[in-house]
Amino acid sequence: MDLIGLGAGRVNRGGLPGGHESGPHVAPPFATLVDALRWRAEHQAGRLAYRFLPDGESWEITMTYGELDRRACAIATMLRSRQAAGDRTLLVYPQGLEFISAFFGCLYAGTVAVILAPPHQARLPQFFAKAGGIYQHATPSAALTTSAIHDLLAGPLLQQDDLGAIPWLATDGDREDPALEWRAPGLTDGTLAFLQYTSGSTTEPRGVMVSHGNLVHNVRTIQESLAQSPDSESVNWLPPQHDMGLIGGILVPLYAGMPATLLSAVSFVQRPARWLQAISRYQATASCGPNFAYDLCARRVTAEQRSGIDLSSWEVAFCGAEPINVQTLRDFAECFAPSGFCPRAFKLCYGLAESTLMVSAGPSRTLPFTRRFRRFELARHQVVPCAGDDPAGCQLPSCGRPAADIVIADPDSFTECLPGEVGEIWVSGPSVAMGYWNRPVETRATFRAQLRGTGKEFLRTGDLGFLLDGELFVTGRLKDLIIIDGTNHYPQDVERTVGQCHPALAPADCAAFSVEVRGREALVVVAAPIRRSNLPVDEIHRAIRMAVAEHHDLRLHEIVLVKPGRIPKTTSGKIRRSTCRSGYAAGTLDLWGQQ
Repeated sequence: MDLIGLGAGRVNRGGLPGGHESGPHVAPPFATLVDALRWRAEHQAGRLAYRFLPDGESWEITMTYGELDRRACAIATMLRSRQAAGDRTLLVYPQGLEFISAFFGCLYAGTVAVILAPPHQARLPQFFAKAGGIYQHATPSAALTTSAIHDLLAGPLLQQDDLGAIPWLATDGDREDPALEWRAPGLTDGTLAFLQYTSGSTTEPRGVMVSHGNLVHNVRTIQESLAQSPDSESVNWLPPQHDMGLIGGILVPLYAGMPATLLSAVSFVQRPARWLQAISRYQATASCGPNFAYDLCARRVTAEQRSGIDLSSWEVAFCGAEPINVQTLRDFAECFAPSGFCPRAFKLCYGLAESTLMVSAGPSRTLPFTRRFRRFELARHQVVPCAGDDPAGCQLPSCGRPAADIVIADPDSFTECLPGEVGEIWVSGPSVAMGYWNRPVETRATFRAQLRGTGKEFLRTGDLGFLLDGELFVTGRLKDLIIIDGTNHYPQDVERTVGQCHPALAPADCAAFSVEVRGREALVVVAAPIRRSNLPVDEIHRAIRMAVAEHHDLRLHEIVLVKPGRIPKTTSGKIRRSTCRSGYAAGTLDLWGQQ
């Protein structure tokens, strides 16, 4: 068993396990997030809830629990004058405090929040295509936004038969305090809280139905996993339309009573050091990010920037939402060891929107560990550990112990796999969402799966993996498998190989998929090199072909180089392989060298 570690451990700063309160007002277990905010507004009204950095650096806008409660009451009162409980409300906001007020306003009103990424002025047609698909599916009866977005969309909305038919209300103007008018909605565990739309086709959007019971159970599970105190602080840059950004970055801190510092995803991508500088400036103890975020920091944060960063306070560094690259963790730990980062802070996890968020996570303040397995056998769904020096081995990180009931199932026979077999990860428990909004057939297929001969229902995650010594290992995505000559290949393995074969490439900017050529599956790699005018294209092609042949015994059908930043990704940085495959087939990829 390999440990991901460099240097000595760090002494815990203190704090009560599970984020429990201390002092005269000890927080009770909350039945809903509405209860959580109302309690904090009553007992901790002046305490900082959120701090937003509009420029990603020193400019601060803050909000206390009392202020958030008053804003949520105002928005809820406005909504209840226009909507009934259970109606859907479209939220179109940039990252910031106004979104948080609007989201809690929906919870306070008993309406169902539907979160949509804000429009970019240069991409309004794409925004309306996605928003129109969600509108047709969720049928919201009102939309909340900011004054700036309201003004941007006012003219174009007149041309929209669907979105233009509902009221668009700006929530950032002056409001009277309507706290006395607000009445608590009758919420139960089964009351729908919000729809989490997953990445996918705009014509067939899938909205995951997350109930108040699902939400508070998963938030509590994550909070207990954090083992932080209310005196701790978190930092988050992930957008709220992504489940890790909304739940892990915004809702968990409120439930736990710990202040949260927020910056935008654009601020982070433009200058990755801003994330780490915020952790350093506010001595934050918890933060999360996908694998690509740690990779981006290791590659792009300069030595000069690192010299001013202190990460010694960082106790919990969640890593999940996409395949975890062990080398990325090592590179990050080595790069930021002089800045005080301790690899014991890494907390590898696995989750998905259909289970609200977290399904499993590693223990706190212990080094993440990996195991080596024979690659050839893994491709045949067999788990065969091997020695560290075995050239046929590959290294997999553990995603920790399950926080839900997990079985590994054969996706074809619906029987439980034997120990030592790779299968589909099936999940059950209170965090599993209610299903897909208005998609009963897909809901039955995905959320109501049963092992043969049993009556217990499970969520089919579509992810492949296995359990070993009580730990969950994720090996790939069922629908993204590349099957050539009867052998399974995981695309992220090929992408990792390609991204490491030449200094102009990175694993986070590669997509591998198969296409049919003369009746047989063939491998295609799309890569976005770093921005250089004198790119050695022939040299890169040779390096990719040699590396893929050497490490995977595969022959490439085609290599496509596209412009930097043009690999299709989700908001959390996951490679959208199916979108990339569609672009390849249609000839619409933004190729390198094209004007």
